[in-house]
Amino acid sequence: MDVTSIDGVEAFVTKDGSTIRELHHTEVQSLAEATLEVEQATERHYHRVTEEIYFVLKGQGKMEVDGETTYVRPGDAVLIPAGAWHQLENNGTSDLRILCCCAPPYSHDDTFFE
Repeated sequence: MDVTSIDGVEAFVTKDGSTIRELHHTEVQSLAEATLEVEQATERHYHRVTEEIYFVLKGQGKMEVDGETTYVRPGDAVLIPAGAWHQLENNGTSDLRILCCCAPPYSHDDTFFE
């Protein structure tokens, strides 16, 4: 069994500007906690091969996927298909924390900007 405690994982900043702590990274998928501070947003981007699911743990935000915008809060899950342009903005009053599941796993090399 492979159990990872978030307290023991060092954070790093992704190419889109979010701060993440990667909990698991296998050949087929990855799981990370991502944090955006108040008024912080990721840079609008897409992944050619990676599909993502964002699950909101804390805070609230404005989520855009391929030109469609909605507001997200704890308990919401957002499917981001491979190739879909997307951006997440923290428009709340506290940190926005999400779990991000990626298949195949997250890679800086698969992150593209306008």
